[in-house]
Amino acid sequence: MSKTQGQTDGQQTDGQAGRTAGPEATLGYEQARDELVEVVRRLEAGGTSLEESLALWERGEELAKVCRRWLEGARARLDAALADGAEDAESAGEG
Repeated sequence: MSKTQGQTDGQQTDGQAGRTAGPEATLGYEQARDELVEVVRRLEAGGTSLEESLALWERGEELAKVCRRWLEGARARLDAALADGAEDAESAGEG
């Protein structure tokens, strides 16, 4: 688990200035995605109690949020890079 990856790879906060969204915020995208795949596999396989199924569902929801935050952060970084590139192209064309 990378201790700085969440900061350098655009991991988002929960909307509160500077606060991360809990222990799941330390998960990388691939880790959260892989665990989510396992949760879904277990739910689809069946054979779990109602209580365990509910716990798995809740964990899956948490993991989906982590993945969504990573993807939204990546999208924001991509949009910013594209905007910077467009600004650079405009200023290069003016000179």
